[in-house]
Amino acid sequence: MMEERKWVALQFMVVLVMVSFMPKGSKGFSLCNMDEKGLEDCKPSVTEPNPVDPSSECCKALAGADLKCLCSYKNSTELPFLGIDPTLASSLPAKCNLTPPDNC
Repeated sequence: MMEERKWVALQFMVVLVMVSFMPKGSKGFSLCNMDEKGLEDCKPSVTEPNPVDPSSECCKALAGADLKCLCSYKNSTELPFLGIDPTLASSLPAKCNLTPPDNC
């Protein structure tokens, strides 16, 4: 089980690194039913040192996302190295008036 979590976290980290280097306007991938634009729209809300409230675009993208899938990354040790605060990320559904999955 721990080995599987490490593998999932590593995959997520690779995707995030790829996102940061992809040209703007590229729509070549999605993560948990969120495309690159949706992830970028939410990035200011999950990064330190000055996170902002999620934009309407972020909330719209999050509303179409697979929240259970996104929750699977909440304990990732790699996210902080990418500037993503897992606590901030897990608070997004509530801030967007969405019901998060159980145990998320």
